[in-house]
Amino acid sequence: MAEPTPRRHEPRLRPAPLLFEPAEAAADPEHFFDLESIDDPRALLERATELTHAFRAAADRAMEFQAVAAAQLADPRRFDRLTAADIAERAEWTEDYAKKMVEFGRDLMRGDPAE
Repeated sequence: MAEPTPRRHEPRLRPAPLLFEPAEAAADPEHFFDLESIDDPRALLERATELTHAFRAAADRAMEFQAVAAAQLADPRRFDRLTAADIAERAEWTEDYAKKMVEFGRDLMRGDPAE
């Protein structure tokens, strides 16, 4: 499981850059961020590890944005607020998970550190 994302008061580590691949390379199912072209196993392990950390960091950050959006959509002060079931349907989550994400998003918006 990925390590918790640093909170706002902690500096964020910068993972290896995720470079966009040209369309023709992305269309090739064997092509993945040019890893298949690295012959040296040490270099391959290093670059693959960098990408793993970058993807984890990106997934953690995206999840935080999902949580904030869920909390904003569920805000009772909004005239167009959504229920947890509505949010779950839109995000393809279970309703229980949507409720947890709304709470997590509220914590993030308050600046509460992760528990």
